[in-house]
Amino acid sequence: MSTGVAVVAGESLARYGFPDGHPFGPDRHGAFMRELEAQGLEKRVRLLEPRAATRDELLAFHTEEYVGFVRDRSQSGQGYLDGGDTPAFRGVYEAAATVVGASLRAADAVMSGEVRRAFVPIAGLHHAGREHAAGFCVFNDCGVVIEVLRRRAGLRSIAYVDIDAHHGDGVFYAFEDDPGVIFADLHEDGRTLYPGTGAASEIGRGAAAGTKLNVPLPAGSGEETFERVWPRVIEHVQRFRPELILLQSGADSIGGDPITHLRLTPECHGRAARDLSRLADELGHGRVIGFGGGGYNRTNLAKAWCAVVANLG
Repeated sequence: MSTGVAVVAGESLARYGFPDGHPFGPDRHGAFMRELEAQGLEKRVRLLEPRAATRDELLAFHTEEYVGFVRDRSQSGQGYLDGGDTPAFRGVYEAAATVVGASLRAADAVMSGEVRRAFVPIAGLHHAGREHAAGFCVFNDCGVVIEVLRRRAGLRSIAYVDIDAHHGDGVFYAFEDDPGVIFADLHEDGRTLYPGTGAASEIGRGAAAGTKLNVPLPAGSGEETFERVWPRVIEHVQRFRPELILLQSGADSIGGDPITHLRLTPECHGRAARDLSRLADELGHGRVIGFGGGGYNRTNLAKAWCAVVANLG
């Protein structure tokens, strides 16, 4: 693997995690880093330090009212940021802003040519909407990256690919009518899993009709199903020739996750990273940014995310 792959990780990023036995605990970062070292990948990538996103960067995607709400709840550490999935804790604003900043650090490294591709383990918070938290996600770093790079780098077409077990509703609905965001999402059927969205009929609206691909998978679907439907994702993305590819590689789609029902394997995640990297190279820019996303079995997430890192090279 070339040294053209960066991993953005560090103690400040690990702080994004919820207390009291919450599935999205702060130990997820350490599980990944230990496996990265055990596989020898740590020596084959560039480790970059995360940073906190600025308020203006958060406002590229989120509303001012919502950002203020999170800051207030962060100071008190009381209550929830949504209907009951995403608890507030003291410092949650700073922790969530660091997730966004880490993803922007990865984006800057890729866009500047510092590296060809990058991965951020605690990132890919795809449920947060412009005005609300949802599903363990406070700020939507993917949405911020899309908005910021379009403004700073003038990108006209960005592909967002999601293989998390949960539908990436926060990204989908934010850009449902935006033809500049090419969207492809494999996920467990919403009839058996939160958030209940992502039907195959949801293909985008208005000028964006046809730029969105949702592929709901029946509960229990495994590697064989992935191998059958994955080429549709590659074909969809290739058709629009995006200038950047984002991969949300949630590991909760792997068999044995405590809160989902798919049975994919880490090899599926590795193939996703490999095929999208090859496609990016064919398109002439080579730019892919991976995000860890969900995953609540620590062994699964460590192996899946390391498979992504290994195949981004």
